[in-house]
Amino acid sequence: MPFNITSIKTSSNGVWQGDNPLNFAFPLLIVQTFLILVLSRFLAFLLKPLRQPKVIAEIVGGILLGPSAFGRNKDYLHQIFPSWSMPVLETVANIGLLFFLFLVGLELDLSSIRRSGSRAFGIAFCGISLPFICGIGVAFVLRKNVEGADKVGYGQFLVFMGVALSITAFPVLARILAELKLLTTQLGETAMAAAAFNDVAAWILLALAVALAGNGSGQHKSPLISIWVLLSGVAFVVFMFLVIRPAMKWVARRCSPERDVVDEAYICLTLAGAMVSGFMTDLIGIHAIFGAFIFGLTIPKEGEFAERLIERIEDFVSGLLLPLYFASSGLKTDVAKIRGGEAWGLLVLVISTACAGKIIGTFAVAMMFRMSVRESLALGFLMNTKGLVELIVLNIGKEKKVLNDETFAILVLMALFTTFITTPTVMAIYKPARRSSALAHRKLRDLTNTDESKDELRVLACLHSLGNVPSVISFIESTRSTKKSQLKLYVMHLVELTERSSSIIMVQRARKNGLPFINRLRRGEWQDRVAAAFQAYSQLGRVSVRPTTAISALPTIHEDICQVAETKRVTMIILPFHKQWRGEGDDQTADNVGHGWRLVNQRVLKNAPCSVAVLVDRGFGNGTQTPGPTTPVAQKVCVLFFGGPDDREALELGGRMAEHPAVKVTVVRFVGKEGSDNDSVTLRPSPSKSGEKNYSFSTAKMNREKEKELDEAAVAEFRSKWDGIVEYIENKASNVVEEVLGRGQCGDYDLIIVGKGRFPSPMVAKLADLQAEHAELGPIGDLLASSNCRVLSSVLVIQQHDMAHVEETPVAKVVHEKDHAKLKGDGSSGVGDISKEV
Repeated sequence: MPFNITSIKTSSNGVWQGDNPLNFAFPLLIVQTFLILVLSRFLAFLLKPLRQPKVIAEIVGGILLGPSAFGRNKDYLHQIFPSWSMPVLETVANIGLLFFLFLVGLELDLSSIRRSGSRAFGIAFCGISLPFICGIGVAFVLRKNVEGADKVGYGQFLVFMGVALSITAFPVLARILAELKLLTTQLGETAMAAAAFNDVAAWILLALAVALAGNGSGQHKSPLISIWVLLSGVAFVVFMFLVIRPAMKWVARRCSPERDVVDEAYICLTLAGAMVSGFMTDLIGIHAIFGAFIFGLTIPKEGEFAERLIERIEDFVSGLLLPLYFASSGLKTDVAKIRGGEAWGLLVLVISTACAGKIIGTFAVAMMFRMSVRESLALGFLMNTKGLVELIVLNIGKEKKVLNDETFAILVLMALFTTFITTPTVMAIYKPARRSSALAHRKLRDLTNTDESKDELRVLACLHSLGNVPSVISFIESTRSTKKSQLKLYVMHLVELTERSSSIIMVQRARKNGLPFINRLRRGEWQDRVAAAFQAYSQLGRVSVRPTTAISALPTIHEDICQVAETKRVTMIILPFHKQWRGEGDDQTADNVGHGWRLVNQRVLKNAPCSVAVLVDRGFGNGTQTPGPTTPVAQKVCVLFFGGPDDREALELGGRMAEHPAVKVTVVRFVGKEGSDNDSVTLRPSPSKSGEKNYSFSTAKMNREKEKELDEAAVAEFRSKWDGIVEYIENKASNVVEEVLGRGQCGDYDLIIVGKGRFPSPMVAKLADLQAEHAELGPIGDLLASSNCRVLSSVLVIQQHDMAHVEETPVAKVVHEKDHAKLKGDGSSGVGDISKEV
């Protein structure tokens, strides 16, 4: 029954006046949007363990809501997705698509494509050519076997099928590479560059297909019209790059970081420009999304203007409007149209041809460029990713009546399958090789025991933001010996990879800086301000500095940190604490970067292949002068020594800092009072096993007498080496908490260095039943890092690398026993051993 579109009203008068809101456009749109978002998010949650891109969940959600599944119930379909509502839903979805393609244009950096070289171009060219030819072959088969497919002109159908099989979805591929942690590998760089070439070629071919398709009648038309459409399209692109691009460069300069405020008028005019560009290409006869995409390409990628644009529209477009487009594609897909063995055979043929053409073409060229067999095969599967762009092609084909329902359903399922298999297949085929580093120095003590002229100290410093730079530079400078400049510093800028597509822009910028790993100077400039700060330091301080960027989701970013530490054979990792203090004295306020970053630190402490130091910054390097070879004493450092492997590492670090003439080091050794050895401390594992509220100690079996000998030897060696240079104090404190906090609150020291204390001395063990605020720092580190204790000094908590100490358990109880003959029976103890005695 035909429906009069002019009779549709926007909003209802409400149920109390007898109106059903589902019979009105706006309330129905709200219900449809809610259903689509809830279902797609639920499916994304289910598919997350399989590491599938979000686009898979959104397409499957649309198919389930449409005639293939829920839509088999005609009452539901006519009530929730009636035919009269589809133009409204698709109009809103297409607004989202237009702005998303504008964002894709913003992400695609043409200059980086030009720099990608012949290998990426060759892989992209063959990765398009062979599947395109295969697509033409499949088109002949479909025209003969699918009813109604032969009613469309040969040229239109062949080009659409060729484009559908040869496309690689650049945004989806970038997300998959990020999930697999391949963005920072040579394979990821090649795949991204080839996909960018592929993307540009796909849009050109799609423009050709749309020009050939004409007015959507599916009928033959004069070739002259197609020529006019193509010529007009070329003229539009030339105009955009010759006239609009310089204008957008001027706008971007007006919105540069030097100007504090970006004028809202520029943002609004730019967004309006995307819509006007879309209107112009629609006027020409090419789809409106082309105009928005080309306009996005004209906007400069340097500076903050592109980022500001993305911040304004990305969440609304990608989170709300774009899922509507994918869902509308699923609603048009009726799997029931694929009937009988012949139709399903055609689906298998299309899938196998698409995969074979793309994978074999890419594999062959990659092998010609001397890539390994595994890399070439993985690259083939990566380039076989379809997704977003594929759906756009198919929707335009259906809109223009080039593809009928059965062909459309076959091609949508093909796009779903090829994208779905990418992640598991690449995970199975390709694992980046990790270089063995058996000779690496895992802790500072290893360097002391070797010939220092041959071995340099390698440090990996991690940063969240520019705020971490002064403290890290001050700390690194204070550890650098002025006798030999044997220090190599790797600086890793940690960037959280979110679901937002602008994360991919960060990836591209990082690649300009020289990813996969270490950033070299390119054209004498480093791209971001973090790297620029360390560039200046490396020139002044004669330190070898190599910046790198880790872009990963927070739950897995520790893997990037540990892998770089392993690959670069670093001796110590420096992590910024998840809180940073601002102000002085009682006016201090703590900035918390988030609990997620605290969990990152905890995972690095557990999995690091070397020693780890957590820097609690209270203005270290801000108020004082950064030490230099000729400056007077600029920094005062205090090392608190209780005993144990972690404290010996802290003492070793203090010795390195003592070599610097501008650093005054004080070592405070806490020793028990005479007769206190009779106070045995027994630790029990926490019943709750909570590592958040209870301190964790090593379960390793260790010889306490031997540990005591090692402590004495380390202190004796330290004192003999630095006698007269380092102030050494022995403290027989009755109250350890008061003494430690007194050192932190007095303001005499810029930095206090403590060991984490995983194998605690009796004095530290007595603190184990205190309520922990930051359990990962150990009892002493937690006291000094506490928000409530008004400590003025910055704190460095160091954990020595030792595989024997990896296993830890939270401790809940402290029991004092006068009679501890059992514990001294064999001289061995650990948390596990002691707790068994209780």
